[in-house]
Amino acid sequence: MPTEPLRDRAAAYFRDLQDRIVAALEALDGARFREDSWQREGGGGGRSRVLADGGVFEKAGVNFSDVHGEMSEEFAKQVPGEGRDFTACGVSLVLHPRSPMIPTVHANFRFLTKGQRQWFGGGADLTPYYPYREDVIHFHRVLRGACLRHAPLIDYERLKKWCDEYFYLPHRDEPRGVGGLFFDHLEGDGERLFAFVRDCGDSFLDAYLPIVERRKNEPYTERERLFQEFRRGRYVEFNLIYDRGTLFGLKTGGRTESILMSLPPVVRWRYDYRPEPGTREAELYEVYLKPRDWAAEGD
Repeated sequence: MPTEPLRDRAAAYFRDLQDRIVAALEALDGARFREDSWQREGGGGGRSRVLADGGVFEKAGVNFSDVHGEMSEEFAKQVPGEGRDFTACGVSLVLHPRSPMIPTVHANFRFLTKGQRQWFGGGADLTPYYPYREDVIHFHRVLRGACLRHAPLIDYERLKKWCDEYFYLPHRDEPRGVGGLFFDHLEGDGERLFAFVRDCGDSFLDAYLPIVERRKNEPYTERERLFQEFRRGRYVEFNLIYDRGTLFGLKTGGRTESILMSLPPVVRWRYDYRPEPGTREAELYEVYLKPRDWAAEGD
């Protein structure tokens, strides 16, 4: 059995995962990430890495953080565990491609402790603008594979449904994208859960990069670019109103620039927009923004 505490091993894994993902994205894009190392006033710190105006990615952020301290009395009541002392480490990324033919993607993997409680959380989800069926199926099949390798401890159907329900905008009555995986407060056999989280993290590039490679040279029009900017508005609304990671970071004194790196650089809101029937924009709403078992469609 490992002698190093689970929390320290989780932090080391997340730090290495950030390095590997950034290296792969730089090789794909041709641009370099800027790195900002920071210290949190209440304890701990992190490394924020952001790529701007790249060849493929208009904005991409891959963050690592390892923080500790005390929660506010009010916020502590909302988090499992006794007392106010906490630790949290993890890696979080959001990639906003320049081309509307490439989906935006988000992933986050984290380990938290509070009192005697400790748990993993995280997941990954895809937000396309002009979806390709084979891409959506591929993304879901890779994530399903990571889950099936850890069954019956991990139930893929449960985590997929959790994702569909979590990345949802109640005020719009629509999902943010086509889903993926989501999980939080996974407790119990820490070693087996850590193995699952590592498998998910290691699978991320396999799930996403083939999609980028297929779509990065697809032509697109100004109309399609405007639709991408409009749909990015939904991304902003979710992250600022509902996203747990955003709220946790802001309420525990995290670095604001790092927390809000998830927001796209260019976005627009159009009043009462409705897609024209029979268009690819309408297809997004009618086909892809309706939860379904995409992985099974590739079987």
